[in-house]
Amino acid sequence: MSGLRIVYLLLAVAGTILPMRYFLQWFGENGFDIMAMVDAWHANAASSGLVWDLTVSAAVLVVWMLAEVYQRKDYWVLAICLPATFGIGVSCGLPLYLFLRARPVT
Repeated sequence: MSGLRIVYLLLAVAGTILPMRYFLQWFGENGFDIMAMVDAWHANAASSGLVWDLTVSAAVLVVWMLAEVYQRKDYWVLAICLPATFGIGVSCGLPLYLFLRARPVT
């Protein structure tokens, strides 16, 4: 495995653990209420700005993944990367996609 792939994999792991730590803590304190979490994301202008920044970034990532997957005919990658992007975040979905994309072609 190349050094770059290892970096992508480590970033995907970090992009999973760091946000999920806070999500799980929030769910532990407030129960599994997605709408309450969305309300919390919009608690002030700064957090709303971050939500929209990440939403647009996720949309761009999905469009890019769809275009790349169509060209490369690696459709199975979407089954892993789309749920990671929308279930965890761009911090997981992007490096995970790059890790999978950078694998050697056989």
